Amino acid sequence: MIEIGSEATSWSAPAYVKGKEQRVSAADYAGRWYVLYWYPLDFTFVCPTEIRGFEKLSAEFEREDLGLVGASTDSFYSHQAWFADRKTFQQEITHPVLADTSHAVARSFGVLKEDEGIAYRATFVVDDQGLVRSIGVNDLGAGRSPAEVLRTAQALRSGGLCAADWAPGDGFVA
Repeated sequence: MIEIGSEATSWSAPAYVKGKEQRVSAADYAGRWYVLYWYPLDFTFVCPTEIRGFEKLSAEFEREDLGLVGASTDSFYSHQAWFADRKTFQQEITHPVLADTSHAVARSFGVLKEDEGIAYRATFVVDDQGLVRSIGVNDLGAGRSPAEVLRTAQALRSGGLCAADWAPGDGFVA
């Protein structure tokens, strides 16, 4: 089981990357902080709100030198068709989204809902040494806040003691 401070599992999977299929792996983020988030299914109602939220903040993740990777157990072709739907996604999805059809990545992080073959809503923040620094897992019906995921990663990277609602530029707890 993955715990805070443990080494993140090594992973590799095909992914939707700006409309193309490409293999993405943990090795692509070696020496760099990254956020890996799962959502249950394409063509649903809560999932696109999260994906759009992460995409809206993707430039800020990049400015912070934080990799951003989404994942579900759907196929590349399912991602491709869904992300092309301009009623659901008004903007292009530019961060990689894993197509974990083998369930290997979700299972290795302990977020696979085995009886349904889908992942829980889960978020992992991994540091530049490959250690898990934050874990958040929600049941299927409750979406998460991409802005809070970003703020948490920023706080962890700051090196200080960060109070609730801390934001970059704020001081640290004395």
